Amino acid sequence: MKLPIYQVDAFASEVFRGNPAAVVVCDEALPPETMQSIAMENNLSETSFIQRTAPGHYSIRWFTPTVEVDLCGHATLAAARVVVTDLEPGLSHVAFASGVGVLDVEQRGERLVLDFPSRPPRSIPVAPELSEAMGKAPLEVLKSRDLVLVYETEADVVGLRPDFRRLAAASTFGVLATSRSNLVDFVSRCFFPAVGIDEDPVTGSAHCSLIPLWAERLGKTELVARQRSARGGELFCELRGDRVSIGGHAVPYLKGEITF
Repeated sequence: MKLPIYQVDAFASEVFRGNPAAVVVCDEALPPETMQSIAMENNLSETSFIQRTAPGHYSIRWFTPTVEVDLCGHATLAAARVVVTDLEPGLSHVAFASGVGVLDVEQRGERLVLDFPSRPPRSIPVAPELSEAMGKAPLEVLKSRDLVLVYETEADVVGLRPDFRRLAAASTFGVLATSRSNLVDFVSRCFFPAVGIDEDPVTGSAHCSLIPLWAERLGKTELVARQRSARGGELFCELRGDRVSIGGHAVPYLKGEITF
């Protein structure tokens, strides 16, 4: 079997920045175990698998090196870049059918904008083992799909050095550390050791929770966010009722073929 594969740096305006994602283009549905093996071989935080169902319409699934995930922002952004650049050049709108519904991506100038569900987090007690794993206690903890840890300053977030083994034991999926920022509206770092990713460079799906949180606290619906990982990335965000818009750039890095 031969499958086209692309790698795209998402939420970046130049290569070697943002979050790299693989995009595998399928003519027919692959067995889940094959998709998992490909994702493990790629060893990126996520690999997306897309299959064209009609012009401008694709199915999509996402896999980390160890598990399938319900939603992934940067690998959807990467998939949209592949569609509008290589598969259907000139297209301005792509619809991806996923397990959480149809996800629309729109080309607006040089940016691609994701239309994702809003997942407002709810306050929960601060667990001592979580604070110990992070190395610094947060001001508060909230939960949606991921745990959201609010810190006082951006320096607190940047300075975190988690114990990933202990953090994996203290969480079931993602742990998002966030604070306000003087340069943008808010910053974050996102950790997923429970699913095989110690720190994700830029995490679109995390902003399904971070956008409603900071929109409420800052009293605004349009926000600019920055993920303070080593590679870094900038996200242009908007809260729209029960949906969020997450915009960013995506730069193709490589194109090849899987043979097995």
